[in-house]
Amino acid sequence: MDLMEVGSGLRLDVDGRISLLTVNRPEKLNALNGRTVDGLSQFFRDAATDDDIGAVIVTGAGDRSFVAGADIEEITGFSALEGRDWGRRGQEMLATIESFPKPVIAAINGYALGGGLELAMACHLRVASSSALLGQPEVKLGIVPGFGGTQRLPRIVGKGRALEMLLTGEPVGATRALAMGLVNAVVKPDELIGEAMGLAQRILRNGPVAVALILQSVNRGLEMPLAEALEWEVAQYALSCSTEDVREGTRAFLERRKPDFRGR
Repeated sequence: MDLMEVGSGLRLDVDGRISLLTVNRPEKLNALNGRTVDGLSQFFRDAATDDDIGAVIVTGAGDRSFVAGADIEEITGFSALEGRDWGRRGQEMLATIESFPKPVIAAINGYALGGGLELAMACHLRVASSSALLGQPEVKLGIVPGFGGTQRLPRIVGKGRALEMLLTGEPVGATRALAMGLVNAVVKPDELIGEAMGLAQRILRNGPVAVALILQSVNRGLEMPLAEALEWEVAQYALSCSTEDVREGTRAFLERRKPDFRGR
């Protein structure tokens, strides 16, 4: 793997077309500060148009924490206006990840609390270590989640389970997170990155245009009434029918060989 720094508190390892992006602030349990939030935003904006990147895995440095929330030292004493600006800054970063046209997988290697869980939920898929702990503990500090926790969590696990987590502030372990649908898989800690890499590789075997259109269809469709969302799906299906990839994919199926997708 090639190693490079991509911004304050971030590290990038590249393995073929899969980028492993690590929040690298282990002395702070990988808590998010302003520079790290901005670095994440910049990375995903740049990576969206980088043809060498086919998928991104997001994880945290060390074996204790994915991201343990926002850096409390940085946000202590915020006024209402400063809190609004911080929330918008984080929400814009997470919206960039959620709308990313390539698969983003969170490899949750420990604490995913507050902004850490909000970061994981903005990723398209989540794989957790058996030692992971996931929660939205903001209420214990007398504040409200500001990076989308009150909105994405109920959309993923349902209103009742989300309210239990949000109102008690109590985290859930990996096994319960799997049962709730909050994560897609739970594996031993030393198998986590391999599991996430394998998942990314399975996705990368498929047509990249179709993958991007599916991500867009699901994200936008969930915000629409069903009838409107179905029309949106038909539009994406029609668009996929016009690509070179669909012709290659159908030919390969008939010829009983692996397709050679070009992303066109």
